[in-house]
Amino acid sequence: MSKVLLEKAKTLEPMNPNKSTALFGGKSSGILNWNDIAYPHWYKMYKRLIGNYWQADEINMSDDLRQFSSLTDAEKDAYLKIIGLLSTLDAPQTRTALLLSLYATDPSVQSIMAVIAQQEAVHNESYSYVLSSVVSLDEQNESFQLGRTDPVLLKRNETLMQQYNAFVEEPTIENILKTTVYTALLEGMFFYSGFAFFYHLARKNKMVGTSTMISYINRDELEHGRFIAELFRAALDENPDLNTAEFTDWVYSRFSESVELEIEWSAYVLADIEGIDLDEMAGYIKYRANKMLRMMGLSEFYPDHTENPMKWIRAYADNFDETKTDFFEQKSRQYTKTSDLNGFDDL
Repeated sequence: MSKVLLEKAKTLEPMNPNKSTALFGGKSSGILNWNDIAYPHWYKMYKRLIGNYWQADEINMSDDLRQFSSLTDAEKDAYLKIIGLLSTLDAPQTRTALLLSLYATDPSVQSIMAVIAQQEAVHNESYSYVLSSVVSLDEQNESFQLGRTDPVLLKRNETLMQQYNAFVEEPTIENILKTTVYTALLEGMFFYSGFAFFYHLARKNKMVGTSTMISYINRDELEHGRFIAELFRAALDENPDLNTAEFTDWVYSRFSESVELEIEWSAYVLADIEGIDLDEMAGYIKYRANKMLRMMGLSEFYPDHTENPMKWIRAYADNFDETKTDFFEQKSRQYTKTSDLNGFDDL
């Protein structure tokens, strides 16, 4: 595979065409005309992303503050550990999205990545907001230390950390593709056992404010995962010399390894949570991996896990088209049953 180091895209090159000649390593003036881009349907993706705007402090956490003390010790422990996990994943995503945009020679990619980076920053802020609403500063800080100290979490994040840092040190097309693979895993699978825990609490009418915030994050991550999968496919198509059996095997290997690490993490953090079936959770993780592989143009890796074994989750996630306002002109949480016909086969 090519080891040619990419240069950061120039900010403005008027002698180059407005429509980019390649996503990475191509030529573009830097001028963005959404009506003249290499991948026209990405404008719709951009519009969906900016339509998801929200802020953490719009969510009322007063009931969560009251309820937190009534959670079981196992639920409190899982709550703090999972918030720590999510913050460990979202904080690097802000920087990774910006780094990808620096090397993108397609201005539409730069703009979409800027929106994604901003949303990841909001996600990370929301974890601080949630914890500040329910626990002391010392407990907040302890939760945010987990990404540096918890051995299971460190093991789980090690290969992702290595690839993200490899991209920083060696910005090649190969490392961009590999980084988008890990970003797809992160956006489409790594978050989901954590999301499921908060939806499980909401199902028991506990910590509904937290689960509402998680549903907004979930909605964002679904869009991020869609775009990253498309970016991967398009960049691979533009660089056919990298589209080899060896690289495909690498992708499947990373998915397999990541699934096992996610199952290990979920068993560790959810072992004592009443009402969560760990075997069902493992099946859900494999189902999510299959979803992301299909979106990336690859075959399913887990043929026995093509259906969502935790369909109840779909009742706790926002419908993309029905999340504007409630009767009091505030953002609402759509606690409605969903079907395969209204867009939630993605969860």
